[in-house]
Amino acid sequence: MDKAQHTTGLILTFSAVIILSPDALLVRLISCDVWTLLFWRCLLTALSTTVILALRYRSRLWHSFRSIGTTGLYSASTIVIGSIFFVNSLRQTAAANTLIILAATPVISSLLSYLFLREKVARHTWVAIACCFGGILLIFSGSLSTGLLLGDLLALGATCMWASNLVILRRGRDVNMIPANVLGNLAVVPIALLFGAQPLELSGVNAAYLLLHGGLLLPVSFAMITLAPRYLPAAEVSLILLVETVLGPLWVWLVLHEIPAPTTMIAGLLILITLSGHTLFGLRRTQAR
Repeated sequence: MDKAQHTTGLILTFSAVIILSPDALLVRLISCDVWTLLFWRCLLTALSTTVILALRYRSRLWHSFRSIGTTGLYSASTIVIGSIFFVNSLRQTAAANTLIILAATPVISSLLSYLFLREKVARHTWVAIACCFGGILLIFSGSLSTGLLLGDLLALGATCMWASNLVILRRGRDVNMIPANVLGNLAVVPIALLFGAQPLELSGVNAAYLLLHGGLLLPVSFAMITLAPRYLPAAEVSLILLVETVLGPLWVWLVLHEIPAPTTMIAGLLILITLSGHTLFGLRRTQAR
């Protein structure tokens, strides 16, 4: 890999992280019920991502959706459940709790790959899995006295869905699965309506936040993250994406003055150090080979 490619990969990944980092803040700032938020967030993300796909595939757009097959439908189903869990979690627990628990997605994905794909898990990955679950339990213990446990459990559910999606995408890695993301987001729309979404009852400010959120930040950052592994090793991309776990709560703290609990800070430090060490160790082993 030459220096120009590496620089391109770094720019793409860091840009994606910065664009995505206000996600939790915007979910908090949009003052409407959670189902209306999910309706517009997922609909706008689906429409914007479809525009990106149309620019990429042009006349072959329909074929790109057909090519995802059954594997893509499984991927879409994890996106449906994960999106609902994620947004509800941000409404019911501290943003730092949600984002730190979500940071454990790569190691939970390794565990699921071992259970369902029978992929071998390295010893250092087992250590990372144990440390991350220890950190999550620490967050849970701190939430017992504050009434935030339900939101933490929803965050863990979202993490399991994202991790499951990574396993599914690994099985279908020969096909572009971005159309599955579109289908998953579109499937949330009727569910949100069924649970009482009121999409037309929005103020101008909330509509602007939603347009920025679902229409621009999410699809653009997702597209950049999808492109980044073409220029950087996947482990390096994962390492940079951990920055979002720090930036997300930082934005919430700066704007809404939400300070994470001490147990959350300790757990976050444990999980971030564990994941960083695990990723760097794997990257060195790959380079050594």
